[in-house]
Amino acid sequence: MCIFCKIINKEVPAAVVYEDDDVLAFKDVRPLAPVHILIIPKRHIESISNLTEEDTELAGKLILTAKKIAEDFDISPKGYKLLFRVGEWGGQEVPHIHLHLIGGAKLQENIHPEVI
Repeated sequence: MCIFCKIINKEVPAAVVYEDDDVLAFKDVRPLAPVHILIIPKRHIESISNLTEEDTELAGKLILTAKKIAEDFDISPKGYKLLFRVGEWGGQEVPHIHLHLIGGAKLQENIHPEVI
């Protein structure tokens, strides 16, 4: 079982900021900005590469959840970054889809792949 599934099952603690029947969002333990939230589906899906047509609504819900959290954290007016990492070369470290919501400070445009 992956670390994110353990967080979903409350076996590992996390600073949860949002939860519903399909999605869980929590603060990243290694934040890259003042606001750095991970938004994950509660159903284990390893990567964007594993999404199917049946996951269309869930994929959209991840993005809309990020929008809501950005509004809740008051970072929406100035902007924020949404980031999916896909596979090893894309920098995905945990084999469970997760959307990074990063904001609360002006982000550099030419960030090295190793940094973000």
